Amino acid sequence: MFVSFFPQPKLFFSSAAIWSLAAILFWFFGGEQLGGLVGLPPAAADAAPIIGIAVLASKPFIWFYIYFALCVAIFYAFWSWYSPHPWQRWSILMTAVILFFIYFNVQVSVAVNAWYGPFFDYVQGLMSGTGKSTNAEFYIGLADFSWLALVGMNVQVVNAFIVSHWIFRWRTAMNNYFIENWSRLRHIEGASQRIQEDTMRFSQIMEDLGSSFVQSIMTLIAFLPVMIQLQAHISELPILGAIPQPLVVAALAWCLFGTISVMIAGMKLPGLQFRNQRVEAAYRKELVYGEDHADRAQPATTTELFANVRHNYFRLYFHYIYFNVVRYTYLQADNIFSLLILGPSLVAHKITFGALNQISNAFGKVTGSLQFLLTSWSTIVELQSVHKRLRAFEATLLGEPLPDIDQRYLARHGAEDPA
Repeated sequence: MFVSFFPQPKLFFSSAAIWSLAAILFWFFGGEQLGGLVGLPPAAADAAPIIGIAVLASKPFIWFYIYFALCVAIFYAFWSWYSPHPWQRWSILMTAVILFFIYFNVQVSVAVNAWYGPFFDYVQGLMSGTGKSTNAEFYIGLADFSWLALVGMNVQVVNAFIVSHWIFRWRTAMNNYFIENWSRLRHIEGASQRIQEDTMRFSQIMEDLGSSFVQSIMTLIAFLPVMIQLQAHISELPILGAIPQPLVVAALAWCLFGTISVMIAGMKLPGLQFRNQRVEAAYRKELVYGEDHADRAQPATTTELFANVRHNYFRLYFHYIYFNVVRYTYLQADNIFSLLILGPSLVAHKITFGALNQISNAFGKVTGSLQFLLTSWSTIVELQSVHKRLRAFEATLLGEPLPDIDQRYLARHGAEDPA
């Protein structure tokens, strides 16, 4: 799965993590200031924030774009020299492009959040009659948001197109790798399905889950400082009263509670999914034999096998009842949680309409990022299943022992395809 697309995967991912951490630390401890040497200094501490699309083309942002490109170029040059790989342009360069576009869209969200404050304070003034304006000024304010939304939408469309191609290249690399070794794999039960269907499902799940995970991490990194800045408007929290970092504490506690609740409620689901795959495999295997042998796939046998499928699915549906009760109850409560914690500050007249929108949006972005496991649990379970099957499949080529769970499964069921 990985050696076909990435050079020396274990070392590659380790070095990518270390290099990324080093680049981030260097940026915060001096790299940002280096832009001043080329006429792209960071914004002054007392400078008024730039509202609208212009912030994305400001000098600090341009310097970051250059810095990011330099870090990627150095990393790519090293791996091109140390361990050349036929897919390195896609696995390194295009990965960097995808990460940049995700980062750019997150910054668009931050810019929109910054627009909320002054614009909705302006709207509040119009609604209360304390502010005066013209139609032109109102529509100019809306235009600031429109430009941000237009740029963000187009970047998202381009990134989705690139991600789709990137994922298909990864599937192509896996397919080519397995096909080159077909003579050693063709005797394995379900080899054709592993190469065609499992690689397809793996790539599709990675496209959705991988992009969402990276987006969640970058959103969390970008919006935590925004939320820390905005919590100056918060006087106290319900029940807890005045505490340090109230918004951050509330967000972390709320998301931790939701994630643990859903994980406990969904604890049985991976095992039930795996058992479903076994009975599905037994049913499909008998039907496949029936294609070539008249004495196989007889009504009595297929009826019994399908009854096993029915029994397992109905059991899975039952367990999904309480899992969905916990998940959807939490997600509905999440819609009003930010207003709940802002209650004392709203009653004390310490939050304006603009600040309310900024805090609610930033809080929603942070909690949404922290709830990645909660919202993606079913997809993660499916990915684990596909990964396990492909991992056992490629162990034949790598000469590695199968994981314990696969050894136990094969001991019970022989070479039966667990898919």
